[in-house]
Amino acid sequence: MKTGVILYVIGGANLNDESEMQDAVKRLGIKADRIETIFSGSSHFDVMDAWWSLTAKGMKQIVSMIAEFVNGSGLRLTGRELRFCG
Repeated sequence: MKTGVILYVIGGANLNDESEMQDAVKRLGIKADRIETIFSGSSHFDVMDAWWSLTAKGMKQIVSMIAEFVNGSGLRLTGRELRFCG
């Protein structure tokens, strides 16, 4: 079963570039087939938009995680997780 993750980034928006954000997300080590990120510089409007994108790409299990900025440009998962159905 393909797994998708919606990563919602909160806190100081120090990473406004998609490539910088992708590097920070890779350092988190999230195990998923596809990760969609929502932050101030992202192309997604909200969680629903990211969920639709993952669903359209064939993800059967979708989980939402929250990350926050630390040390200027790093990310840390808060431990909160929400699984989407439907």
